[in-house]
This record gives sequence, C-alpha cells and structure tokens, in this order.
Amino acid sequence: MSNSSGKLNLPHGTGRAGEAAARSFVSIELGLDIAQCNFRTREGEIDIIAKSGVEYIFFEVKTRTNKKFGSGVEQISARKALRLQTTGQRYLEQIGAENADWRIDLLSVEMDKTGRVQKVTHVENAIEEQS
Repeated sequence: MSNSSGKLNLPHGTGRAGEAAARSFVSIELGLDIAQCNFRTREGEIDIIAKSGVEYIFFEVKTRTNKKFGSGVEQISARKALRLQTTGQRYLEQIGAENADWRIDLLSVEMDKTGRVQKVTHVENAIEEQS
C-alpha cells in the first residue's frame, strides 16, 4: 500500500455519504436510537453511538468504493481497535455510565463509483475487548 498514512483517497464526500447511509441503517434497519455521531476525544473518534435497551453500541463505519484496499472489515488494526475501546470508555465516563454494557460493531458500506450504496454489512462485536 503506497499511502503510508493509512487513509484512503475516496472521492470527495464519499466518507460522509457512507456515514449517512450507516446512520440510516442503524435507525431504520436496526431500529436503534442514535445518541451521538462523531464523538471525538484525543484518543480517537467513534462514528455512531446508539443505545439498545441498557447497552451502548459504538459503530465504526468503513466506506469502500472498491476492494483494492480490502473490505471494511479487514481495515481495523489492533491499534485502531484499542483507540475505539478507549474512546468508547471516555464517552461512557462523560455521561456517567462507566458500568454500562457496551460493544463495538462495524458497518461496512459498499458504494459504486456514482455514490450509490450497494450494500451495508453489519458485524456485531467486531472488536473484542483488549486487556
């Protein structure tokens, strides 16, 4: 991979369109209430935070227009996983829910070159808790 930053060169707006599709998927297909989007700390960012009963679900969204760099599922490194976990814990601390149940899921959004969503894949518990 020639891009050492780990960032993909998606067409302008593709990432935002993918996140919009992911938000719709979470609300409509999964029937979850979205608590917050793009929660940021110095450790990282969580794309979508939703709540299902008493459990918080932190969604990482990966948008792809081709398979050149692999599927979205293949793009979460151990370092990224740790950052997501830390950021999720910071969110729970901020809202006073440190002991709440939570998990990290992945939404892989596949789009064609025109920006149309072809498929959204939901992977529950995509990241297991690291010690």
